[in-house]
Amino acid sequence: MAAEATQRGDHAQGHRVRDDGVRREHLPFHRLSEAGVLALARGDGGGDVVAELLNAERSRRLLLLRALDDELSRGAPPARRAEPVGERPVRYAEAWTLLTRAQHRSPEAFEDVLMSPNTGMWVSLAVRRARGRAYEEAPRWVVVGHLAALAAAAAARAGLDFSITVPVRGGLVPLPTLGCAVLPDGKAWSTARVTGHGGRLRISGSGGEVEVAPPWDVRVPGWHPRRLLTLGSGEGAKTLVLEDLDPYRTFPRPSEPRPLPEPEAELWRSLLAGAWDTVLRDDPESAEAMRRGLMSLTPTESRERFRPHSSTAGDAFGALTASRPDDVAQLAATLVHEFQHTKLGGLMHLEALTVPPPQPSSPEHLLYAPWRDDPRPLGGLLQGIYAFLGVTRFWRAHRQAATPADAPTAHFEFALWRTQVWSTLNAVRGHEQLTPLGRRVVESLHARCAEWMADEVPAAELRLAQEAAEDHLARWRAHHLRPPAAAVDEAVRAWRHGAARPPASLAAEPMLVPDTEARFLDGAAVLARHHLGDPDGTWRHTAAHDDGDAGGVDGAGPADVLLARGDSAGARAAYVDRLARKGAPVSAWAGLGRALADDPAHRAASWLLLRHPERARALQDALEAATGRRADPVDLAAWLASGGTAES
Repeated sequence: MAAEATQRGDHAQGHRVRDDGVRREHLPFHRLSEAGVLALARGDGGGDVVAELLNAERSRRLLLLRALDDELSRGAPPARRAEPVGERPVRYAEAWTLLTRAQHRSPEAFEDVLMSPNTGMWVSLAVRRARGRAYEEAPRWVVVGHLAALAAAAAARAGLDFSITVPVRGGLVPLPTLGCAVLPDGKAWSTARVTGHGGRLRISGSGGEVEVAPPWDVRVPGWHPRRLLTLGSGEGAKTLVLEDLDPYRTFPRPSEPRPLPEPEAELWRSLLAGAWDTVLRDDPESAEAMRRGLMSLTPTESRERFRPHSSTAGDAFGALTASRPDDVAQLAATLVHEFQHTKLGGLMHLEALTVPPPQPSSPEHLLYAPWRDDPRPLGGLLQGIYAFLGVTRFWRAHRQAATPADAPTAHFEFALWRTQVWSTLNAVRGHEQLTPLGRRVVESLHARCAEWMADEVPAAELRLAQEAAEDHLARWRAHHLRPPAAAVDEAVRAWRHGAARPPASLAAEPMLVPDTEARFLDGAAVLARHHLGDPDGTWRHTAAHDDGDAGGVDGAGPADVLLARGDSAGARAAYVDRLARKGAPVSAWAGLGRALADDPAHRAASWLLLRHPERARALQDALEAATGRRADPVDLAAWLASGGTAES
């Protein structure tokens, strides 16, 4: 297989593949067609483009397998240095030989195992582990020995007769693409013997044995089969693995198999069926791409309402993890969001969009991301732009098909993400770290988003979206930006001496000082969704509990809830009271700015707190340190904004 692993794969005109340091100069490069580049640069790309990306991904994995073999061939086999005491060792060479046999007997079976997203994740981590970097607690022989489990699965699918030793994780024996056996073994790490005859498997380990026959999808004692779902029907049908067994289904680190209870699996089947039908109707090109390239979804623990969590990894092409969604539309948007990451990750494996900054660890190279609490490097920001452009595209179409009850939320989501993507694209255009391809992608996405900026959105939902975007940016600035220290000291002296205006030096460009404690900066958007979905709901009384698990909204205080309920006067009083006391939350400055927005007498203070809340925060903290007292926050903001009179 080693020779074939480096020589197969088609190539066409366009962009060339990189292979993470294991390139063979005599090999042809993968090239993406010009039509594929054009489609991906616009945030689009159907099944044909995904097929090109998958073809390149296949070669990348074969090269990584070759790299792993090269690393392990330089010294003694790892299993001989760290064998499980008293058990058969996992022999890497034995696994490699069996995998080669399976490839020759049944290339289709080999391809199924090779192109599983989890295989991509494993081989990438295994190469890093072989080079001395650990990403999981499992011993090195368990990580490398996972190749034996892959080989056993491929051999079983190919109908080979074989016997091989595989790693066991806490009594669980995952066989990728087939299922997971359960043995009565309490050890954290041990081994089992997998024997195959005509596809029938016997898994034997400490104190137990499990037998399973093809097609391996029937649950028998000691065996959890892989869950393969069929979504939709006819030409719109899509197969998807509901993944709960493979240890390399999660990222950036593996996790042990967790078989889903059947009721939970049934709920996911229903949600995914509805989400797939929604994507088919509202974003058919994405559905076409996902039909070819989306392979598995791993459920993760539920999250607070309106704060779902999902992720992908460039090494696991075709996989995503997702927390249980609030509804079908949210899950449909998640599928689109994460597959956008998958497409861009595939493109970035072929050619870079950015070059490293001169000083990679310097905060000055981090940027504002409207969908994150923390500052992000340019590469990560491009991933977010690309994903949320897809989300914007989805909500743009979905709002036309939504029910009257759901339409307000759909309009809000479209308006919010359109605003956030547009502002971020404008911020990164022409960035010095963009490569020629990166500039092309940014310009194409900018042109695409520009097409949507004139789309009409109902006034109420548009206003809420604009306020949520404004609030997030203000909270981010309050947490992560700092005015020059000398300017703050000068402002303290000016304030205490009753100067008419703050010093001009305070308007200098602030420094980025990442605040690792920043959390839940999207509170205004979450509260807006509660309001749109259920204006008179219980959230009006429970959201301020500040605990998502108890029905509240994490990070939201009583003043935030009053503001979301439309009580600006009550919110203002609550913010002022909180900010006048020690230990006030940083984000309260942004909330006060919004609460003052409709008051003509305080528009200047509102403007200052929404555009430059970091100045108010820094000056208030400095005044407290110098005098032991905190100034009235509205007076302080007004002084900073327009040079109003201040008391010493």
